[in-house]
Amino acid sequence: MDPVPALEEPLKKVLGPATAKVMAEHLGLHTVGDLLHHYPRRYEERGQLTHLADLPMDEHVTVVAQVADARLHTFASAKAPRGKGQRLEVTITDGSGRLQLVFFGAGVHKPHKELLPGTRALFAGKVSVFNRRLQLAHPAYELLRGDGDGAEETVESWAGALIPIYPATAKLESWKIGKALQTVLPSAREAVDPLPESLREGRGLVPLPEALLKIHRPQTKADIEDARARLKWDEAFVLQVALARRRHADAQLPAVARRPGPDGLLAAFDDRLPFTLTEGQQKVSAEIFADLATEHPMHRLLQGEVGSGKTMVALRAMLAVVDAGGQAAMLAPTEVLAQQHHRSVTEMMGELAEGGMLGGAENATKVVLLTGSMGAAARRHALLDLATGEAGIVIGTHALIEDKVQFHDLGLVVVDEQHRFGVEQRDALRGKGKQPPHLLVMTATPIPRTVAMTVFGDLETSVLDQLPAGRSPIASHVVPVADKPHFLTRAWERVREEVAGGHQAYVVCPRIGDEEDDPKKAGRKKPASPEDEAEKRPPLAVLDVADQLAKGPLHGLRVEVLHGRMPPDDKDAVMRRFAAGETDVLVATTVIEVGVNVPNATAMVIMDADRFGVSQLHQLRGRVGRGSAPGLCLLVTEMPEASAARQRLNAVASTLDGFELSRIDLEQRREGDVLGQAQSGTRSSLRMLAVIDDEEIIAEARREATAVVAADPELERLPALRTALDALLDEEREQYLEKG
Repeated sequence: MDPVPALEEPLKKVLGPATAKVMAEHLGLHTVGDLLHHYPRRYEERGQLTHLADLPMDEHVTVVAQVADARLHTFASAKAPRGKGQRLEVTITDGSGRLQLVFFGAGVHKPHKELLPGTRALFAGKVSVFNRRLQLAHPAYELLRGDGDGAEETVESWAGALIPIYPATAKLESWKIGKALQTVLPSAREAVDPLPESLREGRGLVPLPEALLKIHRPQTKADIEDARARLKWDEAFVLQVALARRRHADAQLPAVARRPGPDGLLAAFDDRLPFTLTEGQQKVSAEIFADLATEHPMHRLLQGEVGSGKTMVALRAMLAVVDAGGQAAMLAPTEVLAQQHHRSVTEMMGELAEGGMLGGAENATKVVLLTGSMGAAARRHALLDLATGEAGIVIGTHALIEDKVQFHDLGLVVVDEQHRFGVEQRDALRGKGKQPPHLLVMTATPIPRTVAMTVFGDLETSVLDQLPAGRSPIASHVVPVADKPHFLTRAWERVREEVAGGHQAYVVCPRIGDEEDDPKKAGRKKPASPEDEAEKRPPLAVLDVADQLAKGPLHGLRVEVLHGRMPPDDKDAVMRRFAAGETDVLVATTVIEVGVNVPNATAMVIMDADRFGVSQLHQLRGRVGRGSAPGLCLLVTEMPEASAARQRLNAVASTLDGFELSRIDLEQRREGDVLGQAQSGTRSSLRMLAVIDDEEIIAEARREATAVVAADPELERLPALRTALDALLDEEREQYLEKG
């Protein structure tokens, strides 16, 4: 049998079963290689050598001194009622001053034997005050034997040491992880370097074995910088190679090129538009049409600010495909949104959406809706229209993915709100075409460029960052109920003013309110602080708030509710009444977060706004200010001013730039596993790389990766890179990329 490579050796063989079990269960570390890639979070310096006369409070110091005297005290305590508690007090001096060291309990025996008067040693610890005297409690120490050069060398090396602090768990302290690393560190010399030599030398990066030694046992701060620079490149490059191979494989797939005719459906649609497209819409449409005209499938991510006109761009792409004889499917995450898209698409198309009907235009097509809650007859009809090709465009929910749904010739899949769809669903819909259909993924959650390159690295990205003409600015304000209760009263007055001016308003709550109360929560102890209290009470609920508003501050206005657990027909009826202006105030959950378009709604009050994420608040706010009247968004919170939640809300109120907010959001949440954490829930595959801070490295790694894969798609000439890739792409992530 071949010997196991050093880095693949199981930890239980090297460290023993008990430690290995804790590492596997709590840190996800199984092999020597895993442990070597468990990097320090930061480094403590043992401190420069400090004279006892100038000791700073609360700082970590290292001193060289001589023991002047040592006394062992025995005392009674709760743990040792018979007078068996022990405390060792040692006084040390360096000629400039004196300092007391204390050791307690079981930690007494070793220093009691070793720290005898006259002994010289290095002592390191944090300076504190006890009985108005400076002391070090349980300091680390190293004896200095003899007065020759050796002692001086020990002083220098020990004092200057950078102590690595590891991500640890309650079961395994950082210093134990450090000890385990000491054991496996020699294996780092056998680490196989995944970076091509030319790339490494061209960028002046240290070899991988050297980087591993320097990250775990740095002699200087420069060592840490060298190691970090190298290890960040590894992560960025291996990840980008995985994504570049995905793009390369997609480019080899066959697809039907779809080119619109000069006087077909698309031209007829453009002629009837009452406005001109923004420059951004024209540019992005051109990119999409160029992709659709090629004989391999388009994979494009279209991201745009809330209300930047993505639906218009997607509709024109769908019409181009229908023009070229194919069908287009648009997948929406909720029934409310599918119905809303269906309504707005048929309205925008007019008679062009009435194919086969009396009064339909000559080159019209049919636009059908398919959702899970449709009646059997309507559903049968829609399925037939899809199978025969009568319907050129279908808009639907997950119902589109079912086995029964057959297409005549599926040419384009548009996925709305990417982050709400599992990869499996996108994949199932793509499998409905005779050849792989083109894919357009839309998101209104702006994603910083580097995150798009990393998370959606297998998709080309188009960005819409202009708002269409006629869109109004939205003013946003935080309403701090705890500090200024009268602000909330004013908020409801503002809603009444908007309604009096002929407009409408949304009130958003985090919860529906018909759930059974959790019995576990009923017997909870009283929280300690106001912040805890706001955190601990259940989030405000739609049904309760609507009731209170209708009877109280909004009495006399037409108030309705909308939430996800209502029957689909009821939801649709509520939305229709609101859109028609028959309702003044809609109290809703986040079902209105995406795509709901009522230009007359100008105000939004978000209750318990601190319970929502930054991107979600930005999405919600985008529902107002969609017409010519200015929008108003009020973020209501009970969180105190100094809390992180309030800072988050202040950030949302201070800017309408979704890209800026997504950076803030990401910095607060960290990246998670960029290869599909939503799908697998595994821990982050990024240990060293920060998607926001390391923008340049990611962009350069993407360029290098694309070149490497173009020259050698199977990486036959780079076996070490292939191995690193296999390690990154365990089966779960491999599937994620396969389906991405």
